[in-house]
Amino acid sequence: MRSSNGRNSSGNNGGSRGGNSGGRGSSGGRGNYRGAGNSRDDRQGPKQGSNQGGKPADRRDDRRDDRPSRPSKPRPEERRYDVGGSDAVFGAGARKGRGAAARGGAKGGPRTSQGTGARGSRRGAPRRPASSTPGRRSATASAYAGKPKVSLPKTFPGAEQEGERLQKVLARAGYGSRRACEELVDEARVEVNGEIVVEQGMRVDPEKDEIKVDGLTVATQSYQFFSLNKPAGVVSTMEDTEGRQCLGDYVTNRETRLFHVGRLDTETEGVILLTNHGELAHRLTHPKYGVKKVYLAHIVGPIPRDLGKQLKDGIQLEDGYARADHFRVVEQTGKNYLVEVTLHEGRKHIVRRMLAEAGFPVDKLVRVAFGPITLGDQKSGWLRRLSNTEVGMLMKEVDL
Repeated sequence: MRSSNGRNSSGNNGGSRGGNSGGRGSSGGRGNYRGAGNSRDDRQGPKQGSNQGGKPADRRDDRRDDRPSRPSKPRPEERRYDVGGSDAVFGAGARKGRGAAARGGAKGGPRTSQGTGARGSRRGAPRRPASSTPGRRSATASAYAGKPKVSLPKTFPGAEQEGERLQKVLARAGYGSRRACEELVDEARVEVNGEIVVEQGMRVDPEKDEIKVDGLTVATQSYQFFSLNKPAGVVSTMEDTEGRQCLGDYVTNRETRLFHVGRLDTETEGVILLTNHGELAHRLTHPKYGVKKVYLAHIVGPIPRDLGKQLKDGIQLEDGYARADHFRVVEQTGKNYLVEVTLHEGRKHIVRRMLAEAGFPVDKLVRVAFGPITLGDQKSGWLRRLSNTEVGMLMKEVDL
């Protein structure tokens, strides 16, 4: 039979579920144990009772009661530290740091000074270096009293010399690092004013001295050299008053003023050079130095076998004879011919006029080489900077 106080009416007498007197209920079994009104003494029940087997009562509750009572630790969010009163603990001269200890967030709260003497009281003050004490200063002054004062040089030895080191000039010109330029000197590949350099550290004047690497002149000043694959329809001027597309449109973002070397017809494509080196540009276009230009022309045939001989012997034009240095047929497709014409003159429309006078008007003309500078795979409208080797080859062409 169930009672109103719990599941087993004989909870104290060791029923089927409450056999142990110190078990789940003392006066009514499990029901009263789980109730909200029972105190700790009620839950423990009579400790001197025995179970059905005559064994002593469970000792776990006895051991729990025999432990010394400890104050329960507060939760982390309940901890409070008196940070505001740090002056009272550390003294009025204590530093207010920004670390965890100063904020009071470190475990255990802010640290206090452990020392009670002079060292502990000066924990917050900056230490004075040992050499600044009066005794150390006097000892240092007496140790160096009889020695002469040494004046150190303000610059390195040789800095008062004129000019720049050769390897520095070569490195600035783009021949690699200074160490790589020193290796060029060791390999006897550098010459200054016609003499091979055999020692390191030579000083030169980039404005006056002639420097060559592997026989090619080095552009030591701030010169710029570009090759443009000029498209058809672009005027060979740096500015155009009529608003047409011109060469200057490709170099508008350059700080240094550039100018073109020679000209190309508006409808002619191919290589045209841009630079700020006036003497080089003058010599490249002067007939005296004979810098060759190579053109590919598309004409319609059939062409005679002696067309090349006619062009080499000279074609009479309205402004005089014009002679080609070389002529050859590159490709033939039916009546369409692709011919190569090489000449060193630079008169206006000279290739078109020569072939038209011979009876073969030009449909399309492309300049594929200007001296040692070739078009290669450079796309139409692309501008590229010439390498140091190409610049040296250009200067060698005109004896610079």
